[in-house]
Amino acid sequence: MNNKQLERWAPWVLLALVIALWQAVCAGFSVPEFIFPAPLAIAQAMAEFAGPIAEAAWKTFWVTMVGFGLSIVVGVLLGFLVGSSRLAYAAVYPLLVAFNAVPKAAIVPILIVWFGIGIGPGILTAFLISFFPITVNMATGLATLEPELEDVLRVLGAKRRDVLIKVGLPRSMPYFFASLKVSITLAFVGTVLAEMTAGDSGIGYLMQSAGSQQRLALAFAGLVVIGAMAMAMYELFSYVEKHTTGWAHRGSQAG
Repeated sequence: MNNKQLERWAPWVLLALVIALWQAVCAGFSVPEFIFPAPLAIAQAMAEFAGPIAEAAWKTFWVTMVGFGLSIVVGVLLGFLVGSSRLAYAAVYPLLVAFNAVPKAAIVPILIVWFGIGIGPGILTAFLISFFPITVNMATGLATLEPELEDVLRVLGAKRRDVLIKVGLPRSMPYFFASLKVSITLAFVGTVLAEMTAGDSGIGYLMQSAGSQQRLALAFAGLVVIGAMAMAMYELFSYVEKHTTGWAHRGSQAG
């Protein structure tokens, strides 16, 4: 088995070992299901409640995608503004850092007052928790454009706008895709958080209901579904990144 095959199978082998150890610990120490369910119990819960779990997962998925789509639009535009101007960087960046430091769980009750129970808080929480990495990475990609390169382009007659659009944006694509892979996982966290607090459907609501009824296997099944959806989207962005910005990773992929 060569290195690439080993890298491809390593996560699955590690996952299988963790699941086997988990099952052995629960069985060996007779851990009650209502305290810490074994993988087999979680699998049984997923099979028993496949319909409700699928319906809740779809609701959580599209709410997350709406909030994540908003974060891409706002994050790219704001990142372009911050990264293209030193004044904007100095004025806006500290405020963004301060806003990002605010716990999003503290914002959800405010969103409930403004938008009520339902999908509104979920969409907005997914947006608020995921746009910051996109903004920061886009701004970093533009702000770190080499001064020497910019000077050469200016000598050749390029304007500041041309430099940013034709050189800065393509150069920022690796930063952009890196931010997408981080932000999509945060977006799912935001949606589930809002659903557990202010939702009437979705995986977060299902987990909250299962936990209140001491159905820990069903609650863990919700966690598995959320993890699977986040992993699938992460791999999707990794695939797109590999086939669009491979030039930025040639050195790291050598060997």
